[in-house]
Amino acid sequence: MEILTWQIVVISLYAFITELDNLTLRIGIYAPVQAGFFTGLVLGDPILGLAVGATLQLMILGIGTYGGASIPDFTTGAIIGTIAGVITGQDLEFAIGLAVPVGLLLVQLDILARFTNTFFLHRAEKHLEEYSFKKAERTILMGILPWGLSRMLPVLIVLIFGQGIINAIIKYLPDWLIDGLEVSGGLLPIVGVAILLRYLPTKKYLPYFIIGFALAAYLELPIVGVSVIGLAIALIIFRMRSENLTSAIKEGI
Repeated sequence: MEILTWQIVVISLYAFITELDNLTLRIGIYAPVQAGFFTGLVLGDPILGLAVGATLQLMILGIGTYGGASIPDFTTGAIIGTIAGVITGQDLEFAIGLAVPVGLLLVQLDILARFTNTFFLHRAEKHLEEYSFKKAERTILMGILPWGLSRMLPVLIVLIFGQGIINAIIKYLPDWLIDGLEVSGGLLPIVGVAILLRYLPTKKYLPYFIIGFALAAYLELPIVGVSVIGLAIALIIFRMRSENLTSAIKEGI
């Protein structure tokens, strides 16, 4: 697939803005699921992008940059994984298997961006000592550039060189590594679900998990059908608890 100029511009700018959203805006476009879906939508395969992004979203649940720590950049990984999957025509497992190590490797660029920002910080402190508040403000805003470029440049390289650079990488990768990426891509959704269950009150709601598993595994009910049944059960429980609470209040009065 040939990537058009407007697609390169839109996705590259999106990769830049995602980091701004992560730092300041907080409107939600930084999430891997959003990044994968948007990239797939621009490239004409939103289903692949959504699947890649959703898988990486599960893997990053419960992880935060507490204390300024660097974490895997699965947002950019979702973008690059989707691009690679669309360009090469590979299956979902390959796209996910490529997105995860990319996200892990991009931690180094995150560290580089943080290191570069110390330059702008020292300049801002110097301007403050000179009571040049406008210059200090502009210098602090310039610190956005290293953050955004650390996400934008890897995406831009993949988009500009397109299938050529991806094919070159695949050509020099041994078959066992490519096969391993596909296998790991198939296992990663399970890991993501396990991480999600770790932070949920699983023991308390175990019967409902069993019901959902039985509906999906033995009755082959689609996930939408299982979700609708789960919503119905939640509404029933909510109504019962509301009625019990109302009765308790009336008895107390």
